[in-house]
Amino acid sequence: MGEVNLEHVSKQYDDVTAVDDMNLEIKDGEFITLVGPSGCGKSTTLETIAGLTIPTDGTISIAGREVTTLPPKDRGIAMVFQNIALFPHMDVYDNISFGLRLRKYDTDEVDRRVDRAAEIVQLEGMLDRMPDEMSGGQRQRVAIARAIVRDPEVFLMDEPLANLDAKLRVHMRTELQRLQKELDATIIYVTHDQAEAMTMSDRVAVINQGELQQFDPPLVCYNEPKNLFVAGFIGSPSMNFVEGTIDANGLATEDYHVQFDPGQLSGVAPDDEVTMGVRPEDVYLLDDADDVANPTDTISARTDVLEPMGDEIFVYLLTGGASSEGMDAEADDSHQLLMSVDPDKDIETDQEVEVILDRERIHLFDTETGDAIAHGLEFASVGTGATGTEAEGDD
Repeated sequence: MGEVNLEHVSKQYDDVTAVDDMNLEIKDGEFITLVGPSGCGKSTTLETIAGLTIPTDGTISIAGREVTTLPPKDRGIAMVFQNIALFPHMDVYDNISFGLRLRKYDTDEVDRRVDRAAEIVQLEGMLDRMPDEMSGGQRQRVAIARAIVRDPEVFLMDEPLANLDAKLRVHMRTELQRLQKELDATIIYVTHDQAEAMTMSDRVAVINQGELQQFDPPLVCYNEPKNLFVAGFIGSPSMNFVEGTIDANGLATEDYHVQFDPGQLSGVAPDDEVTMGVRPEDVYLLDDADDVANPTDTISARTDVLEPMGDEIFVYLLTGGASSEGMDAEADDSHQLLMSVDPDKDIETDQEVEVILDRERIHLFDTETGDAIAHGLEFASVGTGATGTEAEGDD
């Protein structure tokens, strides 16, 4: 069985904490991805599971057996690295079987395991080839086959696709998913590429500065991020963030008002500062308002930059009469929205537009702590318009 448990695992290097109180409970047969920016501690976490690094604190168990201080060879794991590291003077058969021959397996067993691994990764007929006669994807499959013959409890993969070109990475993502289903294996996969994390994983562990931020299925991380970091890291392009203040009728930003019922928010009071998050696909042109069940009031904006992507166009919008000239990054964030529209939309740069937000897809976060407050907002029966004035008459 390939269960893996990390309990309060930490790794300290002098005054640097690479992993801070990591707790993960990984089920047998799961495909788990550790994802985060460079230097966040994901590879160090994987190395503690592999036994390449001994944690400063905490315990690690694999298949119900504590392995915290055991050497890698005794843990029942196999690793696939970013650097494929095949022996250039050995053919495919010898590369795959090298570890088995070191352990003195008999010839018939070595042949059986190599043939099975080659069949799984579709390398039949290539066992006599040398590494320099193979493509990058084929060499990567040799490295995976070398891990398969170990018949491990757990596969550990540290950015194994990072050195492949974009088209081959997409192909190998599919191959790894097929492999995992065929072997019914537990795979712990490290990447900084969120597309790999979203498409391949049963659950995603989002890590930042050595701390676990969220450990959930990919779509939960996408639709219900626990904090600002997860919301900004998961999703490409990134979520829009705009700071504002809670009032009696919703959220007042510097450029517009988002009307909703503040009474739905637990622990939030008028004048509290919050950060609104909305994804580009949840920003719509006013012409598409019929596609949104619960739209906000209109927001006046001007198109700044267009990025045609083929199947969609990313449109950078400036709000509140802002100009892109002379604006610093912080100002850009507070006066800018990124919108995704269909490629057939007739839209140009420096064009005045009216847009709306999908109220049910708006996220609110505590500006100070970054913690999520709400995912989706409810319409306020008495509220403000886009200018922040009362919608109803005076008493």
